[in-house]
Amino acid sequence: MSLLVNVLGWAGAAALLYGYAMVSASRMPGDGMPYQLVNLSGSVALMINTAYHAAWPSAILNVVWGVIGAVSVAKLVAARSRKNAVNVP
Repeated sequence: MSLLVNVLGWAGAAALLYGYAMVSASRMPGDGMPYQLVNLSGSVALMINTAYHAAWPSAILNVVWGVIGAVSVAKLVAARSRKNAVNVP
């Protein structure tokens, strides 16, 4: 179990760094769905890893980071639904 949690933590860290690098390099918009999903998945993976290792400050940080990501994804989905509803003939 420990190996799986550690791999998950490394994958989460890689996802967050990838998203940050892509936004910083202007290769991905920071307000788009791809970035928000990368950010959300990375924070959830790190949340699991840090909670497993009882690193509570980092776990709480990643809970908050995940909530921010989930709210952003929900807003993007709602905006997409409104746009599609307006475009229906």
